[in-house]
Amino acid sequence: MTQPVLCLAGPTASGKSASVLALARRWPIEIINVDSATIYTGMDIGTAKPTPQERALTPQHLLDIRDPTESYSAAQFVQDTQLLIDQIRARSRIPVLAGGTMMYFNALRQGLHALPQADAGIRADIEQMAKEHGWPHVHALLQRHDPVTAARLAPNDRQRIQRMLEVCLITGQPYSSLIAAEGERASTDTFHMVSLEPSARLQLHERIALRFDQMLGLGLVREVEQLWRRGDLHEDLPAIRCVGYRQIWQHLAGQDSLQSAREKAIAATRQLAKRQLTWLRSMPDRQVIDCLQADVADRVIDAAAAIMAR
Repeated sequence: MTQPVLCLAGPTASGKSASVLALARRWPIEIINVDSATIYTGMDIGTAKPTPQERALTPQHLLDIRDPTESYSAAQFVQDTQLLIDQIRARSRIPVLAGGTMMYFNALRQGLHALPQADAGIRADIEQMAKEHGWPHVHALLQRHDPVTAARLAPNDRQRIQRMLEVCLITGQPYSSLIAAEGERASTDTFHMVSLEPSARLQLHERIALRFDQMLGLGLVREVEQLWRRGDLHEDLPAIRCVGYRQIWQHLAGQDSLQSAREKAIAATRQLAKRQLTWLRSMPDRQVIDCLQADVADRVIDAAAAIMAR
């Protein structure tokens, strides 16, 4: 028997956290965070991680589960999430997935697929190409092989560009077509997507700038400096490549003024939001709620009630 699971998605600064907390005040839910940045310890301000007060309202999972030196894959996310869903239901509570890492949502909803193992030779060739010409050049090559996937990635997203171009070169097929192929998912759940999306992009941009300035006011530079002083982290790690952290890291390295880092971080966050919306629009079954409406939390509650009643 299929069981409905509510997934609350949306671009950064769309109000997902406030909406999911409104659900927590209404039902006995537990939140599974779908976020590739909040998994890291010591990265709280720049990831907009839930506060201790918000965590006290209802249990939240997949927070602070990795050190910034470590990586975390979509496959690990699917495995962890399916286990958590079973555990939450065993406590007679309701699992709710919420976040903005669309690749995780996609892996969960469409299943994991048999992709080729890494090829050391091809990977070395890609690394050399990036060293000589830069990752935007490698991104452009990926775009020729697989424009669908390239459109969803930032030109400097080294880890994903490398892997997805590697798959294209090994198989001779676009990564996106392999993911779209029928895959296996050992799950009896159906994942219902409720998406918070802006009716006016400029207003979302204003929210993004305001939120980043709030992060600076809360001590984001000090937070990144603590990571910098550890001595075992570097700019190529997935954790440090997170939007906001990378730009402040470069400021601490003397590459940019703080004002320049602020402007670059806001621009990068806007680009992230654009890519998130591109992912969401590829999910025609999603239910869209305008995140700029004053009653967005009430609309999310109504949508959740309809899903839970199925």
